Amino acid sequence: MNTAQIDRVVPALKLPATGEQVIDLKSLRGKKLVIYFYPKDSTPGCTTEGQDFAANHAKFKRLNTVILGVSKDSVASHEKFKAKYNFPFDLLSDESEQACKIFDVIKEKSMYGRKYMGIERSTFLIDEQGKLRREWRKVKVKGHVDDVLAAAKEL
Repeated sequence: MNTAQIDRVVPALKLPATGEQVIDLKSLRGKKLVIYFYPKDSTPGCTTEGQDFAANHAKFKRLNTVILGVSKDSVASHEKFKAKYNFPFDLLSDESEQACKIFDVIKEKSMYGRKYMGIERSTFLIDEQGKLRREWRKVKVKGHVDDVLAAAKEL
């Protein structure tokens, strides 16, 4: 399986999403794309990150930029999460870890001394031609969306 690399076209990817859709990244060519990976629906950091993207959604839209959130949660879980916080963008379900592998976001994590594999909070900015232009890994939520917005403006 190919992995996403800076300045290269992102590998083909289709995932089930909120709104009873399957989103194909190729269908979004002609628009910039922000894909943010987060560990779990309805957890504090993930909720804050989603709310930050939602609060800036109109600014991204003016820059011809689509926002997509991705986690391993089911579409049903995503529907509840999106509805509860009124997110104006779609959430993609990656239960098979297909997207996680392409973007290399599954990392060893530790909670209360227990090690496990999970999604490392990461964001990727893809240009109108489908090329990966920026990536942010080990994201800290505070101020992150402002950085992504600034990078989208520069593209």
